[in-house]
Amino acid sequence: MSIFGKARFAGFCLLAFVAVTAWQAATADEFTHEISGFVKHVDKDAKTMVVKAGDGTEHTIKWTGKTTWEGGKEAGKGVEEGAKVSVKYTEKGGEKTAVGVKHLAKDVAK
Repeated sequence: MSIFGKARFAGFCLLAFVAVTAWQAATADEFTHEISGFVKHVDKDAKTMVVKAGDGTEHTIKWTGKTTWEGGKEAGKGVEEGAKVSVKYTEKGGEKTAVGVKHLAKDVAK
Protein backbone atom coordinates (compact mmCIF):
# COMPACT_ATOMS: atom_id res chain seq x y z
CA MET A 1 0.00 0.00 0.00
CA SER A 2 1.44 3.34 -1.00
CA ILE A 3 1.78 6.34 1.30
CA PHE A 4 -1.24 7.95 -0.37
CA GLY A 5 -3.34 4.82 0.20
CA LYS A 6 -2.38 4.77 3.88
CA ALA A 7 -3.18 8.47 4.25
CA ARG A 8 -6.54 8.01 2.54
CA PHE A 9 -7.39 5.05 4.80
CA ALA A 10 -6.35 6.99 7.92
CA GLY A 11 -8.46 9.97 6.80
CA PHE A 12 -11.45 7.71 6.24
CA CYS A 13 -11.07 6.15 9.70
CA LEU A 14 -10.81 9.59 11.31
CA LEU A 15 -13.89 10.81 9.45
CA ALA A 16 -15.87 7.71 10.51
CA PHE A 17 -14.81 8.18 14.13
CA VAL A 18 -15.84 11.84 14.14
CA ALA A 19 -19.21 11.03 12.54
CA VAL A 20 -20.02 8.30 15.07
CA THR A 21 -18.95 10.47 18.00
CA ALA A 22 -21.03 13.41 16.77
CA TRP A 23 -24.07 11.17 16.26
CA GLN A 24 -23.78 9.78 19.80
CA ALA A 25 -23.45 13.26 21.28
CA ALA A 26 -26.46 14.53 19.33
CA THR A 27 -28.70 11.67 20.43
CA ALA A 28 -27.48 11.36 24.03
CA ASP A 29 -30.30 13.52 25.40
CA GLU A 30 -32.98 11.95 23.23
CA PHE A 31 -33.52 8.77 25.25
CA THR A 32 -37.09 8.26 26.40
CA HIS A 33 -37.82 7.98 30.12
CA GLU A 34 -41.08 6.96 31.75
CA ILE A 35 -42.71 7.82 35.06
CA SER A 36 -46.07 7.07 36.60
CA GLY A 37 -47.70 9.11 39.30
CA PHE A 38 -50.38 11.59 40.19
CA VAL A 39 -50.81 15.01 38.64
CA LYS A 40 -50.12 17.57 41.35
CA HIS A 41 -50.50 20.73 39.27
CA VAL A 42 -51.50 21.68 35.71
CA ASP A 43 -50.71 24.96 33.95
CA LYS A 44 -52.62 24.80 30.68
CA ASP A 45 -51.33 28.19 29.50
CA ALA A 46 -47.69 27.13 29.89
CA LYS A 47 -48.55 23.56 28.79
CA THR A 48 -46.87 22.02 31.82
CA MET A 49 -47.85 19.56 34.52
CA VAL A 50 -46.21 18.49 37.74
CA VAL A 51 -46.31 14.72 38.26
CA LYS A 52 -45.55 13.31 41.70
CA ALA A 53 -43.99 9.88 41.28
CA GLY A 54 -44.38 6.96 43.67
CA ASP A 55 -41.04 7.73 45.32
CA GLY A 56 -42.21 11.27 46.16
CA THR A 57 -40.16 13.12 43.54
CA GLU A 58 -41.95 15.78 41.54
CA HIS A 59 -41.35 16.16 37.82
CA THR A 60 -42.33 19.24 35.85
CA ILE A 61 -43.09 18.11 32.32
CA LYS A 62 -44.20 20.21 29.38
CA TRP A 63 -46.29 18.99 26.47
CA THR A 64 -46.34 20.09 22.85
CA GLY A 65 -48.52 19.64 19.80
CA LYS A 66 -46.54 16.47 19.05
CA THR A 67 -47.37 14.86 22.40
CA THR A 68 -49.72 11.89 22.05
CA TRP A 69 -52.57 11.38 24.54
CA GLU A 70 -54.15 8.06 25.41
CA GLY A 71 -57.21 7.46 27.59
CA GLY A 72 -58.12 11.12 27.92
CA LYS A 73 -58.90 14.17 25.90
CA GLU A 74 -56.27 15.55 23.57
CA ALA A 75 -53.65 18.22 24.21
CA GLY A 76 -53.88 18.29 27.99
CA LYS A 77 -57.58 19.11 28.18
CA GLY A 78 -58.35 15.94 30.17
CA VAL A 79 -55.41 16.20 32.55
CA GLU A 80 -56.57 17.38 35.95
CA GLU A 81 -55.00 17.55 39.37
CA GLY A 82 -55.27 14.19 41.10
CA ALA A 83 -55.36 12.17 37.87
CA LYS A 84 -53.08 9.14 37.67
CA VAL A 85 -50.89 9.24 34.57
CA SER A 86 -47.98 7.49 32.95
CA VAL A 87 -45.72 9.84 31.01
CA LYS A 88 -43.02 9.02 28.48
CA TYR A 89 -40.68 11.97 28.05
CA THR A 90 -37.33 13.11 26.75
CA GLU A 91 -35.00 15.36 28.69
CA LYS A 92 -32.74 17.92 27.10
CA GLY A 93 -30.92 20.63 29.00
CA GLY A 94 -32.84 19.75 32.16
CA GLU A 95 -36.21 20.31 30.47
CA LYS A 96 -38.60 17.36 30.29
CA THR A 97 -40.90 17.18 27.26
CA ALA A 98 -43.72 14.64 27.10
CA VAL A 99 -43.71 12.31 24.12
CA GLY A 100 -46.82 10.44 25.26
CA VAL A 101 -49.25 10.69 28.17
CA LYS A 102 -51.45 7.80 29.25
CA HIS A 103 -54.36 8.79 31.45
CA LEU A 104 -54.76 5.90 33.92
CA ALA A 105 -57.41 7.11 36.39
CA LYS A 106 -59.25 10.21 37.56
CA ASP A 107 -59.38 11.84 40.97
CA VAL A 108 -57.53 9.07 42.78
CA ALA A 109 -55.25 11.30 44.85
CA LYS A 110 -55.16 15.05 45.40
